[in-house]
Amino acid sequence: MPNPDIPRCTAFLGARRVAFGNYAEVARALGALDLSAGGLLVFDDASGAQMDYPWPADAAKAPAPAAARGQSEPAAAPAVGRPRLGVVAREVTLLPRHWEWLSQQSGGASAALRRLVDEARRANAGRDAQRQATERAYRFMSAIAGGFEGFEEASRALFAHDAEAFDQRTANWPPDIRSHLAFLARDAFVADATQ
Repeated sequence: MPNPDIPRCTAFLGARRVAFGNYAEVARALGALDLSAGGLLVFDDASGAQMDYPWPADAAKAPAPAAARGQSEPAAAPAVGRPRLGVVAREVTLLPRHWEWLSQQSGGASAALRRLVDEARRANAGRDAQRQATERAYRFMSAIAGGFEGFEEASRALFAHDAEAFDQRTANWPPDIRSHLAFLARDAFVADATQ
């Protein structure tokens, strides 16, 4: 099984998948191909975002760009604080009533916010995975299949989490695109994610 910490991508020439794996493996595979005819599209597997190729030489060693993973750039680590815990200081803007409530919580505002975030992450894990899979699949299909027959209907089915309608609308799409789309959308149609 691939290591989830190593960024992975998939490359297509037209509608044909020509390489997939970590960035270094894909770069090696693409280096052996004749790309002069054009039509190359490379997608980050974690985000579904289209990536520029060739990418910087250090892309294979570094994690996927934060923007491609759907996260904001981390702030510079402060010189003071708890560096071993990975604490990062950022600004939070709240109304006075929120600050008043936070100040009354055990451990102070920071501890209360951490508890609230952890609780929300646990409670919404299914919905978050479904939303991320939907967005990931849509990014990919918009870039590679935007002109395909049934694209609009497939998009609506994807966002409605209607797997049967989605499969019907994409049934005539090229097999490599359908296969990769199924991989990216693997959590988009989970029935209990919205409960």
